Amino acid sequence: MMSNAAGHDAAAIAREFALHGEVLSATPYGSGHINDTYQVEMKPAGGPRRYVLQRINHNVFRRPDELMANVERVCAHAFAKLKQTGTPDAERRTLRLIPSRAGKAWHIDAAGNRWRCYHFIEGATGHDVVRSPEQAYAAAKSFGAFQALLADLPGDRLHETIPDFHHTPSRFARFQEALAKDAHGRAALAVPEIAFALARAHEVGVIVDALRAGTIPERVTHNDTKLNNVLLDDVTQEGVCVIDLDTVMPGSVLYDFGDLVRTSTSPAAEDETDLSKVRMQLPMFKALVEGYLASASGFLTPKEKALLPFAGKLITLEIGLRFLTDWLEGDTYFKIKRPTHNLDRARTQFRLVESIEEQLPAMQALIARA
Repeated sequence: MMSNAAGHDAAAIAREFALHGEVLSATPYGSGHINDTYQVEMKPAGGPRRYVLQRINHNVFRRPDELMANVERVCAHAFAKLKQTGTPDAERRTLRLIPSRAGKAWHIDAAGNRWRCYHFIEGATGHDVVRSPEQAYAAAKSFGAFQALLADLPGDRLHETIPDFHHTPSRFARFQEALAKDAHGRAALAVPEIAFALARAHEVGVIVDALRAGTIPERVTHNDTKLNNVLLDDVTQEGVCVIDLDTVMPGSVLYDFGDLVRTSTSPAAEDETDLSKVRMQLPMFKALVEGYLASASGFLTPKEKALLPFAGKLITLEIGLRFLTDWLEGDTYFKIKRPTHNLDRARTQFRLVESIEEQLPAMQALIARA
């Protein structure tokens, strides 16, 4: 079956890459909402092989060539380092790009779309929800290993493809602007949430200020550390490969770890309206710490380690601010399914912030012991 979804002939695009054999199929693949992704099956000598073909959404990623330059450097360095260190199964441990027939890391079609092609990583699957401390451990260990691979990336600083992507003071300033305008008359319906955010104004700059002062280092970071961005081995459930490298750019590892805490420690959905279900589960946090430090401890500074619990609180506050800002601005960014959806999301994030605050001493004790 050849796919022509969204007006794209994926099979024809696949033939623009250095793939050997006949294209058997090119079908939509995965559950991503941003890029157009296809599974391509080829029939070369030796039996069928699969690849992942993607069109980069340039409406979301406005600098697709810089994005792909980052991805090309990161993939090449990670694979070379895995081979150099004799890592078993290195071909499955990082994404690997297939060059275009023109010898480039990506292909530009007649309409100006940017396409890329990866080797398919067999025997590993992404999961949307963290169901156990073991999964949390595996995900955290994988993201730590990813950061460790890139800790010595040579050359110039990576492109900042989405400026200020994780810059909590900028997010807070945007919230203040939306509050001052109150263009849709919604502030009166969010008085407790607004007060909650304003009461934590003094904390929004902690990580950014430390980066600026040089008390923590800037590193190569993933910036979207959800469980479904790690492929787990279908048999062992070990973390195999970190995927979705579109937001890889300079930043702080603390935001990466913090987003793991935000997305992995609460049993409640991101938009749960029953706030009694929202809580930071300490056993999940313990698993994240142990997994992350198992692979990242060798390059982290003492200051970075000390800030790991706070990072979970800060990124959760930042995402809550973004939801609350979008609510005040009239729901222009995040898709909604009900009138108060963004306000509900903000309330959920802020309740998780509270739960983290209540348990910060225990979280800090875990770090001290680790």
